[in-house]
Amino acid sequence: MAENKQDDPIALGIFSRKQTAEGISPADIIALVLSLMWLAASGLFFAFARFGGGLSFDPLTFVMTLLAVAMPVALIWIGASAAKSAKIMREESARLQASIDAMRQAYIQQQQQHAASAGMKPSVEEKLDELMAAQKQAESAMATFATTRPPAAAPLRPAHPANGREDQPSLALGTPAEELGPAMSVADFVRALNFPETAEDAEGFRVLRLALQDHRTAKLVRAAQDVLTLLSEDGIYMDDLAPDRARPEIWRKFAAGERGPAIAALGGVRDRSCLALSAGRMRQDPIFRDAAHHFLRQFDRSFAEFEKTASDQDISHLAETRTARAFMLLGRVTGMFD
Repeated sequence: MAENKQDDPIALGIFSRKQTAEGISPADIIALVLSLMWLAASGLFFAFARFGGGLSFDPLTFVMTLLAVAMPVALIWIGASAAKSAKIMREESARLQASIDAMRQAYIQQQQQHAASAGMKPSVEEKLDELMAAQKQAESAMATFATTRPPAAAPLRPAHPANGREDQPSLALGTPAEELGPAMSVADFVRALNFPETAEDAEGFRVLRLALQDHRTAKLVRAAQDVLTLLSEDGIYMDDLAPDRARPEIWRKFAAGERGPAIAALGGVRDRSCLALSAGRMRQDPIFRDAAHHFLRQFDRSFAEFEKTASDQDISHLAETRTARAFMLLGRVTGMFD
């Protein structure tokens, strides 16, 4: 117990405060010396004045003389007390800052240890590695499926072209490549933006692979992966946030292009620690700043398309996803809702 108290920064602050209050500081010594010098000088003055004669007792003169002697002594000790208090305040401020930093580091370590022991919240880096591996498996499976289709469904591409190079397939009538893939439903789109819950979340990986096959949705998913990875480096996880809910009509105003106080309710993240860490990273890290702005642009475009066919319930479900929480956090940090 004694060793724990000595290592605790708060306990050290309390013990140091007692020692400072009970000990004699240099300011007290200086004030004592000056007071003695002043009293000695005053005593010599009155001693020589008495020898010179001509003094008579006068109440008014006595009061003025007493004030003339006592006032400088009082001012000396007031100055000494002020200097001592200023020094104590500086020391207390330094100890308080050290205690806050230590508590912050201990809290982050405790959260990380709890997540590792519980096994319910793996790190974002591990999730992203699993997502990339699942994406490669999905692409490999799709390629295998394409080579086994009958000729009536789709013409097979020769494995070894005669001219020694692969020809790019042409699209009839200028059809965009993203239109050839399967269309995502609203429910799958919302589920993909929340990412898989665990490594065993088969449904989450299914919709994520589907989202990565869609050209427009894949941009938003990859931008969200980037910012979630960067935020996790500061111990910021979307599962820890509990933002205030905004009404669907506020989200629709955002999709219509309104900005500022009209959509201020979307900035429902109130965690001061996460906001301060994100704002500091935004100012100091250009990579984080670029990734955040790119993510906000992609979310803006994707949500504007999503809102056209989504119901109020769909919008409420999307607002609960990890991607939407990252948007609320970074949107408030960048001043989008001011």
